Amino acid sequence: MTSGQSTKQSWVVFGAAGMLGQDMVAAAEAAGHRVTALRRSDVDITSASAVLDAVAGHDVVVNCAGWTAVDDAETHEPEAFAANATGPAHLARAAAASGARLVHVSTDYVFDGVATEPYAEDAPVDPRSAYGRTKAAGEWAVRALAPDALVVRTAWLYGAGGKCFPKTIARVAGERDRLTVVDDQTGQPTWTADLADLVVRLLAAGAPGGLYHGTSSGQVTWHGFAREVVAAAGLTTPVDPVTSDAYQAPAPRPAYSVLGHDRLRAAGVEPIGDWADRWKAAAGAVLGGH
Repeated sequence: MTSGQSTKQSWVVFGAAGMLGQDMVAAAEAAGHRVTALRRSDVDITSASAVLDAVAGHDVVVNCAGWTAVDDAETHEPEAFAANATGPAHLARAAAASGARLVHVSTDYVFDGVATEPYAEDAPVDPRSAYGRTKAAGEWAVRALAPDALVVRTAWLYGAGGKCFPKTIARVAGERDRLTVVDDQTGQPTWTADLADLVVRLLAAGAPGGLYHGTSSGQVTWHGFAREVVAAAGLTTPVDPVTSDAYQAPAPRPAYSVLGHDRLRAAGVEPIGDWADRWKAAAGAVLGGH
């Protein structure tokens, strides 16, 4: 079925219990599609036969599953590779075999994180972490096996349905006299509901296969975002800036995670709005009672 059609389609969402997966299922259903929501316990995406069976009969396949524990991937790279590269390869083969359209979610970690202007969709990948390497491998597999697939990179995700930076900041700000947050990492805080809506819009537009960037517009540091979160939580806890050297994480973090959106515009799809405006729209749903 052609993805640009407005008729109802049959979708299958892998990783449906995750923060993005929950919003992806909701957005697809809100658009009138029939959705099969699969959790990790329902299907092992590293099993080719299980994936083939799960994909059969669907028009659209959305992969929100994967290994997302960035630091743990440094010591468990084979397991991360299985989830982030082998699994997507199985999904791509199954989608191609059944004629389904695949949407695969990737990450800013495929880049080196040292740029000074937004990364274009066709910028060379140069991951600096095990997580980034496994996600880059997944991108390559999907594009090789399902050329019409949409590979949507995102970054700095937050949402109502899982653990995320805003929830942590709001909780800690309510417990401590002051906070310290890194001010030398820059990115685009992105609401999972906005990313899910973007995926629906990309498919509805019949966007050509390839790489797209699904992040909010604009940019901010973690410190700047934290200050907005504290304010949205109705707190006055001071937030002090520190450098990344203050936190010795096993995996290196990109200093610059700002992604460009030229391919979205070329496909006739409006990028997600400015991060600050979108945070104002999202804060109530995301923080809840924090």
